[in-house]
Amino acid sequence: MKTINKISFQNIESIPQLIKDFLNQKIEGFEENTFSLDHVIKQIHLKQNSFTQNQRNVLSETLEDQLSGLDLSSRQKENIENLKLPNAFTITTGHQLNLFSGPVFFVYKILQTIKTCSYLKENFPDFNFIPVYWMASEDHDFAEINHFKTEDNYYETNEKSGGAVGRIKINDTFFISEFEKEFKDFVFGTELILMLKEAYKTGNTLTEAIKILVNRLFSEFGLLILDGDSKELKNEIKQTFKDELLHSSLYKTSKEKVEFLTEKYGKVQVNPREINLFYLSETRDRIDFDGNKYSIVDKNIQFTQEEILNELENYPEKFSPNALMRPVYQETVLPNLAYIGGNAEIMYWLELKDYFSKINIPFPILIPRNSMLFLKEKTLGKIERLHLKIEDFFQNFTTITNNKILEDNPVLAVLEEKENFLINNFSELKALAETTEKSFGNMVKAEEVRQLKSFKRMKKRLLHAEKIKQNEMLERLENLFLDVHPSKNWQERVYNFSVFFADHGYSWLETCLEEMEITESKLIIVAI
Repeated sequence: MKTINKISFQNIESIPQLIKDFLNQKIEGFEENTFSLDHVIKQIHLKQNSFTQNQRNVLSETLEDQLSGLDLSSRQKENIENLKLPNAFTITTGHQLNLFSGPVFFVYKILQTIKTCSYLKENFPDFNFIPVYWMASEDHDFAEINHFKTEDNYYETNEKSGGAVGRIKINDTFFISEFEKEFKDFVFGTELILMLKEAYKTGNTLTEAIKILVNRLFSEFGLLILDGDSKELKNEIKQTFKDELLHSSLYKTSKEKVEFLTEKYGKVQVNPREINLFYLSETRDRIDFDGNKYSIVDKNIQFTQEEILNELENYPEKFSPNALMRPVYQETVLPNLAYIGGNAEIMYWLELKDYFSKINIPFPILIPRNSMLFLKEKTLGKIERLHLKIEDFFQNFTTITNNKILEDNPVLAVLEEKENFLINNFSELKALAETTEKSFGNMVKAEEVRQLKSFKRMKKRLLHAEKIKQNEMLERLENLFLDVHPSKNWQERVYNFSVFFADHGYSWLETCLEEMEITESKLIIVAI
């Protein structure tokens, strides 16, 4: 495996402008929430002054309890103990409980979290930096997470859903036998099959399954796995939940930031609700307030104000944060310095800055995660033979294709020569026309537009004709695009990690870790 290119997010057309501006410190108020050593040391001081010893003890004890059934490495045990110390801080990433981890970027974001901790330890040896994976165990959209894809197959499990996905127990294991058929003959196929069978044993919950899988992959790196579906942790955020129920503070406080981001960048990623909490029973349902009673949407459950506050006080585990409240929950219960997430995640975190100030919790450093792309040497050879660059596949590929089809075309050369001649002649004519009566000048301008449209039509027809004539070239370009972008998407958002692990095993993880960038957000392209 060899890294052949690292492309900055600034040079990739499809990266949202909001992310580019954030990374370039062009969004007012967020300059110090980008990643740098100076910003990290400031964040350390902020968190030291706001995260109590009692919170550290609760977190350490909760982790010890939640991870008690796993075979922990010495580094993990040490990290759990270190969390009790005032010089220990976390770097966190989070993700849904996708079947067998889902798309491979799940692995990349965890590895970047691990490497960021190592980088910070090298630069600040007096502090400990602990990587944390936060499980989105309380999400309820099972259809989003019940599948994964390899190069040749699609795997899915079907279970009863509607409540917190982490509590779903595994019964449908047909996908395991199908997976075994695909991977049994690969070098590390047996390892993958054993991982899958151990994690997705009948009766395990999805939370247990992901915990087992993630621990198997990352325990030696010291990664800690935290489940927010916890009474002990929710006790720590009861006051914030109470304020949300009584005053809709997140909605009110984030309104100005949401309007600013909407006006400048279009629709925001997640719109705040007046109450950003769900109620957990056998299902997970939104809490609504009509000015008089609190009701659980789609359930025949209602509370007076006194009743719902009593419920929160006695059963905090029944209250679940939505996508916007979850970052607040994380930063409340963790001595966290930075959050590593995908572009969409970073975009909705940005909505929350003013709310964090209101509730006196330091807003973390935000790090848009790196992307990775693994390409076969054969594919890279085809790209080279067509005199294309890998960067071309992350620009407007329709334009790249059209330019390739018309490359060195003699008819196009003549058309462009005549078009430029026309433009120059009309430029001279328009200058003279402006010295005469206004309507004549307007007629000359209109005639120029009409004639230039003819050239545009001719070039369009020429492209159409050349695509028919060069059908084989067009097909090669389209197939190459699909080699780089399976299902017309980024590879990391389609394939499961098993596609790469099957041939390379843990050395693939080591390669990912080694090539991962820390100080910049980049697309890292590796030849395999």
